[in-house]
Amino acid sequence: MNKSTLALALTLASSLLAPSSQAQTLLSKNFSADPSPHYFKGKYYVYATDDQNNSGNKWDSTSWRLLTSSDLKQWEDKGPFLPATVFKWAAAGANAWAPEAMEYKGKYYFFAPVNQTQIGLAVSDSPDGPFVDALGKPLVDKARDANAGDEPIDPAVFMDADKRIYMYFGTRVPKVVELAPDMRGTVGPIRDVAVSGFPAASKPYGEAPFLHQHKGVYYFSFSTGWPGQIVYATGKSPLGPFSYKGVLIDYLKISTNHHAILEQDGKTLLFYHDNMLPGGGSHKRSILVQEIRYDADGNMLR
Repeated sequence: MNKSTLALALTLASSLLAPSSQAQTLLSKNFSADPSPHYFKGKYYVYATDDQNNSGNKWDSTSWRLLTSSDLKQWEDKGPFLPATVFKWAAAGANAWAPEAMEYKGKYYFFAPVNQTQIGLAVSDSPDGPFVDALGKPLVDKARDANAGDEPIDPAVFMDADKRIYMYFGTRVPKVVELAPDMRGTVGPIRDVAVSGFPAASKPYGEAPFLHQHKGVYYFSFSTGWPGQIVYATGKSPLGPFSYKGVLIDYLKISTNHHAILEQDGKTLLFYHDNMLPGGGSHKRSILVQEIRYDADGNMLR
């Protein structure tokens, strides 16, 4: 099967199985999860957890995976492009969980949770790598930093219009910390993110925080747990507080729900993972993308 035929087959298959009214595209025939999507140098990049090479029984991958595309339809799976061993301070066999990336002042930064207790920062001159440890120590460390929470994992980075950069992370209680302008550390304390107005039937925050802005409104979205829905709340500041608005992705038939949103060329693109490939499941996930829209009141629609 050639690449064009495979891409069409994957797109059609995912559309038939979709719980949404919008067409979906499956990014790879290999297992990957926890997407971090970006548009760098005229190309789409998705940094991901490498489910293809885990045991299938745990989230025990030790590398991160990279997927790229020029048109959101044809995707190249570049495989495991970065091992957790890039961080020499990390414990031997450290797990490589949901990553994040950003371009800043001509450099490409890679935010990487390891050991379930630390977030590392790597840097490169190219979005493809090679990446090297930027600090020689963790950016966030549960044992070192006050209010780092139960698990400093799932980093998501947002740059506001004033160029201040915020990193969101954590399980059970969402956290946010400002990053230094030189990307050499953090500024000020780690804060809790306040979200109010949960419906009585809804679970509270669980993991996988994400922030994006649309028409001046800050959208804070996250998973409600294990299993969980992806829900979202809105606010007037990247620091919150945020008010609950609704569900973006309902419960899946796997134990995690993790997403990210990329606004590019007038489109809002939702990336997330699900069980879409033969042999898949809670530890062998697959990444999809679809376009979403907003109604007149700013509600997100799939």
